[in-house]
Amino acid sequence: MAEYDTVSKDLIQTYPKDFIRLTLEQDDIEVLDILDTEQSMVDTRYADSLIRVQIAGQEALVHHEFQTTDDASMPLRMAGYIIRAMEQHGLPVSSSVIYLRRSAGRRDPGYYVQDFLGRRVLIEYTVIRLSEIEGQDIIDGGPSGLFPFVPLMKRPSGIDSEAWLHHCVDATNALPVDESIKIDFLGRLMILSGLEYDPILINRILLQEGLMDAIMRESLSAQYIKQLGIEQGIEQGERRSMIEAILDVLEIRFDLSEAHPLSARIAAIDDLQRLKPLHRAAIQVSSLEAFEQVLDG
Repeated sequence: MAEYDTVSKDLIQTYPKDFIRLTLEQDDIEVLDILDTEQSMVDTRYADSLIRVQIAGQEALVHHEFQTTDDASMPLRMAGYIIRAMEQHGLPVSSSVIYLRRSAGRRDPGYYVQDFLGRRVLIEYTVIRLSEIEGQDIIDGGPSGLFPFVPLMKRPSGIDSEAWLHHCVDATNALPVDESIKIDFLGRLMILSGLEYDPILINRILLQEGLMDAIMRESLSAQYIKQLGIEQGIEQGERRSMIEAILDVLEIRFDLSEAHPLSARIAAIDDLQRLKPLHRAAIQVSSLEAFEQVLDG
């Protein structure tokens, strides 16, 4: 899950105020600095994000952790992050954990408590589950570093998951921002969506919208997509789409049936580069026999 963590941390470092607005529900915050989070620990575990801010004239730290799964040790971990940040920087801390997956975080109490010999230690933090946030509200709010997370958020009633993902892609693609920012948002959206959606579905939607080439060529997330193995899924998805397109053309033009031996031959082709000229041929040839000659050639 390192790629999801890296993408999330990159976004919060680039758009800190958007995340602070989400977790603190306040607008009157001035971001002063993005701090180095490599706090020394016995197990070399570092905080995901630590931001120095000014709230109502008081300087403070805002701490975020990103989680994809449940972890029974989370309350103790959060307490450790908070105490070390206070000790190291001498500032009050507001801390939040953001759960990315729909199934995660339901049992996180939002506090660490120790009762011993009549004395209590209590450290509280905010639990945010993206699946409980209204995704359409984020879309309606305009350009934001939260856009790549929107597919993981609560969708409007009456819309299924596939339609919601398509809507999120369309909304991101329609953002009034520089093309480089838009493509980077889409690349990060592609990665994060993989936490809840079938990669084949993600690839198909991006291919239908003609966005895949730009993402793989220009997005800063292209290296993470390759590391996750999504690139292979992209090619497989494009191959399937191309086969379907060829068969559809031949069915419309020449009444090719699914049971025809030619359909099986086309479906068995693995080479995407071979399929592309066959698609053009299916559109241009005058007969099914002529197409078969191209296929045999």
